Amino acid sequence: MKILVVDDEKSIRNTMKNILEYEGYEVILAEKGEDALAAAEANNFDVIFCDIKMPEMDGIEILDKLQEKHPEIPVIMISGHGTIDAVVECIKKGAYDFIEKPLDLNRILITIRNATEKTELVRETKTLKRKVSKIPDMVGDSDAMVKIKDLVDRIAPTEARVLITGSNGTGKELVARWIHEKSLRAAAPFVEVNCAAIPGELIESELFGHEKGSFTSAVRQHKGKFEQAQGGTLFLDEIGDMSLSAQAKVLRVLQENKVTRIGSDKDISVNVRVVVATNKNLRLEIERGNFREDLYHRLSVIIVHMPTLAERKSDIPLLADYFMKQICMDYNYAKRKITDEALVEMQKYPWTGNIREFRNALERLIILCDKVIGVEDVKQYVNPLFS
Repeated sequence: MKILVVDDEKSIRNTMKNILEYEGYEVILAEKGEDALAAAEANNFDVIFCDIKMPEMDGIEILDKLQEKHPEIPVIMISGHGTIDAVVECIKKGAYDFIEKPLDLNRILITIRNATEKTELVRETKTLKRKVSKIPDMVGDSDAMVKIKDLVDRIAPTEARVLITGSNGTGKELVARWIHEKSLRAAAPFVEVNCAAIPGELIESELFGHEKGSFTSAVRQHKGKFEQAQGGTLFLDEIGDMSLSAQAKVLRVLQENKVTRIGSDKDISVNVRVVVATNKNLRLEIERGNFREDLYHRLSVIIVHMPTLAERKSDIPLLADYFMKQICMDYNYAKRKITDEALVEMQKYPWTGNIREFRNALERLIILCDKVIGVEDVKQYVNPLFS
């Protein structure tokens, strides 16, 4: 655990350092406000102790700047001249607590414990919310991405079916989620099915459901994905891998807006918007007899083609900054810096795995490199021969 102590009195700084290091904390000292703010930028502190009365920049000013840039870090104000007005002002401005000098060891340790428990809870909540509910942004200002964003805005409020094409890792699922999020169905479920990940003999049960006893392992009634997505959006990923038998039944659902569970003769009405994606050339699959042409025409009312990262390399700096913040938050690291030269080097790389490969490479760089990522780091850790 890392703690910053800001005080213009050397004796106070050293006393705090000795006490806290004895308790097992890592301690960094700052004499001036500028030094404190620089340290907060370069490190990921768990707690900051800050004196109020200091020359040049006082503790209140430091607190204001810390709250602006690092609101998640608990700041504990300390002073030998504490008044009720000073305490109230500090708390109003976001200070976690206020401790008077002379400092009491037990009070300091209890305050640190309480502050860090609260901070950890806040961090866990933020991470959980981001992972569970927040849809990642569509990052990029290249011509290709501007067109994609505009297309999403145009088609989302409609009921048109959408076919999203593109290589693996280009963000097809993300586009599907944003189409749902910006649609009139946003309050209803978004249900995803990876057609390539489900065995052919199970895909129909997964999509349309089954009745208890309809086959050996059907020990209970099961609602299919079409029913689960009622009123919302069903996203069929890797639709090109779906069996011809399942394709025929999907076509019927699209024509009649009804599903029939396996083992039942009862039709169930469904109101679902279907969005699909594939990394295959469906026209070629039709010629080969692997995909139904009539289903293709039902699904491809709107076609969104996702560009590869090689086709939008100008977005790499924005993507690097976006993923850097995300990954550092997940690992509780101070944000890393990446040099302009390193970004240029990354733009030279082919990125055959597209955005997915890029994010993984950046995560590797963040873990294995120091606070500043340079050209040599990129050459060493992004190279496909790295092992």
